[in-house]
Amino acid sequence: MEKKRVMFICIHNSGRSQMGEAFLRSFAGDRFEVASAGIEAGKLNPLVVKAMEEVGVSMEGHYAKKAQDFVDRGEHYDYVITVCDESNAERCPMFPGKHTRMHWGFPDPSALAGTDAEKLAGIRPIRDAIEAKVKEFIASK
Repeated sequence: MEKKRVMFICIHNSGRSQMGEAFLRSFAGDRFEVASAGIEAGKLNPLVVKAMEEVGVSMEGHYAKKAQDFVDRGEHYDYVITVCDESNAERCPMFPGKHTRMHWGFPDPSALAGTDAEKLAGIRPIRDAIEAKVKEFIASK
């Protein structure tokens, strides 16, 4: 059976799309080939990495990537999932070929203010919402 290919996209590929990629790979890497990218390449948010470690999901080897680089290479996906807010989702590049485009809006972890502990506390519900949505996606496929 050929794996379905999934691309998660957000603004900087620093948090939400990375979590989507890590959860899908962790829960169903045997069924899906998964990647993530950003409209722009930012820097992986270390507090997101820490929040994922709290639930036993490693982000080792993850780094921020630009979606346009995947487009330029002619990469094809079965599902392209935007995880940023609605207005930024519209800025995402169009991937070639036939695919299902989905939008799952989540708050931006990089927009959280406060101490690292306060930011981490704000990331946890975002992480948990992404995890739930990924599990729902897996169950529907």
